[in-house]
Amino acid sequence: MMGQYEARFPTDRRYAKKNHTWAQRSEGRGAWRFGFSAYAVRLLQDVYFLDWQVEEGVNVTEGQEIGFIESKKAESDLYAPMTGRLVRFNGELLDDPSTINVDNYGAGWLFEIEGDGQNLMTPEEYLAHLESVWEVTQRTIKGQMNE
Repeated sequence: MMGQYEARFPTDRRYAKKNHTWAQRSEGRGAWRFGFSAYAVRLLQDVYFLDWQVEEGVNVTEGQEIGFIESKKAESDLYAPMTGRLVRFNGELLDDPSTINVDNYGAGWLFEIEGDGQNLMTPEEYLAHLESVWEVTQRTIKGQMNE
């Protein structure tokens, strides 16, 4: 639970700690497909702008700035969740990023990166991480509700 809201996390994926994205192996591509977790979507609220600052096919390092997102509650740079070759962006999100809000574990995926994914967390590790940061998250959510 995130306050009074339930946050669901698929167990067939891995998760990135620093930017709260999920990762799932892309069939036949050898890449990891990334999208925002329910936790990230809850904090962002109503994504309405997305832009990429790198091109498909480039090598990225974990923590490298790769894009920018705007939502009802936040403007934020987007960072690569792992080191590898960024092979594909979800081009449909550039036209309509609101899909992130309604289908973040499906059609609202962000990009694919080829790499080993060794720094990605299991669902259990990610939930433990969320529990450890929940106090700060509650203050953030309460601050949003008071705006």
